[in-house]
Amino acid sequence: MAEVVRARPQDEAISEIRRASAAIRDNVTSVIVGAEEAIELVLAALLAGGHVLLEDVPGTGKTMLARSFARSIGASFHRIQCTADLMPSDILGVHFFSQRTGEFEFRPGPIEANVVLADEVNRATPRTQSALLEAMEERQNTVDGEPRPLPHPFLLLATQNPIELEGTFPLPEAQLDRFLLRLKLGYPDEMGEVAVLRRFAATSPLDCLQPVVSAAELVALGEVLARVHVEDAVAEYIVRLCRATREHVAFDLGASPRAALALFRASRAVAAMDGRDYVRPDDVKRLAQPVLAHRLLLSSQTRLRGRSADDVLDEILREVPVPIADWV
Repeated sequence: MAEVVRARPQDEAISEIRRASAAIRDNVTSVIVGAEEAIELVLAALLAGGHVLLEDVPGTGKTMLARSFARSIGASFHRIQCTADLMPSDILGVHFFSQRTGEFEFRPGPIEANVVLADEVNRATPRTQSALLEAMEERQNTVDGEPRPLPHPFLLLATQNPIELEGTFPLPEAQLDRFLLRLKLGYPDEMGEVAVLRRFAATSPLDCLQPVVSAAELVALGEVLARVHVEDAVAEYIVRLCRATREHVAFDLGASPRAALALFRASRAVAAMDGRDYVRPDDVKRLAQPVLAHRLLLSSQTRLRGRSADDVLDEILREVPVPIADWV
């Protein structure tokens, strides 16, 4: 049975989100080849004020993706190379005694930027990983008892290599739950890889990338997402999906209420990027795996059977009834 949607007058602010999103997407795709879905979802996270975990093998363009987004919105960018000897102060900043002034001064850490890339985040120790929690959740970091607000917008893009696990520290569930999305870029197809060779034959297209939307404008557009309407039936569908993961025998740990809220926020963002001021069940289904899969803890029996969280989520999406609108 086809979904019926209500005709609504076009909201000018929603139209502006669609225009700005298309401009950023076109700008980033001039650099990154063959990752249109990932680009779209990172943009949704940026609008919704969330963070992204990029899990893929080296050489797929994760760092370039982060830099492309930062340049497209004229934002500051810092890169943190995570290693076992990285300390929390290397990320947050430190007070030091200045011989010139005779006073203690603060040297900001790389966390104080609009777009922060934490490269190979699972190579940092748990103590250093936990230094990111406050920044991710509260948009501030505290050094020596002094809270410091982070710039807006603030997007943390963390990467990890799913193949090479020696010398790594798996991210705890509490930290995984703070990532709005987990994405994989993957390899481009054959023609896409040829396009990469041609595009980077002389110079990097990143070098001439210009801002198409200001960071301040993006923050203002993110506030408009509150106008995107979510029907009670769609909100209940989000909750039923999350509750189904908690009750499924394949999981030792299901999706938290924070996960349901993340799915709600991300669905609003993709609806607005599509020029709609209402969320459809299809938006929720599209986002279920990137929003929920990394938050779920498989049981040992499920892992022994070779099933992944994505496999079980596919099953849940087939079983949970999709709401059908009975209004026009």
